[in-house]
Amino acid sequence: MGRIYRVMIIDDEESARKLMRAGIAWDSIDMEVVGEAASGIEAINIIDDIKPDIVFVDISMPFMDGIEFTEVAKDRYPGLIIIIMTAIDKFEYARKCVSLPVFDYMLKPMVRAEVLKTLERAREKLDREGVAYADNLDETFAEPSQDPGGMEIIRKYLDENFTDPKLNLAFTAQHFGFSSSYLSRRFKQETGKNFVEYLTELRMNKAMKLAGEGVKMFRTSAEVGIPDPNYFGRCFKKHTGKSYSEFVSSETGKQQ
Repeated sequence: MGRIYRVMIIDDEESARKLMRAGIAWDSIDMEVVGEAASGIEAINIIDDIKPDIVFVDISMPFMDGIEFTEVAKDRYPGLIIIIMTAIDKFEYARKCVSLPVFDYMLKPMVRAEVLKTLERAREKLDREGVAYADNLDETFAEPSQDPGGMEIIRKYLDENFTDPKLNLAFTAQHFGFSSSYLSRRFKQETGKNFVEYLTELRMNKAMKLAGEGVKMFRTSAEVGIPDPNYFGRCFKKHTGKSYSEFVSSETGKQQ
């Protein structure tokens, strides 16, 4: 058996994601669904942890649509196979974007047999090229350890730029000329913190400050670099143990 390829599904409709996950016998084609996202913003925030080989992305989503996601993702992950999903009324819009390096476009509602054909072609391409998301991670780059302050410079960069919604591990690695895996490993070694956790902590600490001032959640989420309020809400609750509204209420109570 060959390698098991990793699939990610990005769609703002939960029912569409569930149908996609349940409608294909993934193990029969040597694939597994390793992650989902409800928006392009959420996907960009979690893609470094998920490390997919193939991404299905809906063209029409709030905060960052499928086209914007594709532009960002292909720039950072050249080996990634992207399949755009689009409803018939958006199909011409999708066709206008053929200059983007998209593997295929599929009409919704998708037919299982067509999905399987597309996935078979995608697997053949990955088998043939042997270059997927995870395969590029150990390229030789200049070592930050040559500069003892290397990680401090990167931490300072994160401290000053964490409100940029496109900032993630791959974006930062690309900016400083490292591979994602190398930066992730060295960042943990030299700071004692996981890169993604550190970035999320910066965003959530700022969010807690704004929540304490009574700022509305949609404004706070935009100001800390997570403009998708649903994804922001999940991050905030995981970090604080309270929903945003509960946190605001508790802080207001302290001030009285």
